[in-house]
Amino acid sequence: MNIGDTYGGGVIFYVDHVGQHGLIAGETDISIHSTANKPETLLSWYKAKAACDKWFVNGYNDWFLPNRNQLHQLYLNKDIIYGFSDTDANYWSSSEYYVNIAWEQYFHNGHQSLNNKNNLNRVRPVRAF
Repeated sequence: MNIGDTYGGGVIFYVDHVGQHGLIAGETDISIHSTANKPETLLSWYKAKAACDKWFVNGYNDWFLPNRNQLHQLYLNKDIIYGFSDTDANYWSSSEYYVNIAWEQYFHNGHQSLNNKNNLNRVRPVRAF
């Protein structure tokens, strides 16, 4: 198994030193339907966590919002992983800083920063193998 391989419902973006375990990114950013039945691709942190927990794609339902280290690893391999709709965007991590603040990552330059959980960012679900 190598980074960039399609496996387990997505694309491998991290493999441990033994080569037996790693992380898989969903093939696309999460998009949910709003009350107006329009797709939303920018979500609050709260909606992002809930959407990842409910995501069922390619026969897998154990997707989750990546923590800030996992998200950074995904950023490092963004050119190998397909499906990013906008690499000039911020993505949510599950890592919290304070009750209403969480970490995000800017996929243009890799900068991580803090953001209010009510603000809107893109979301890429991941799962472990």
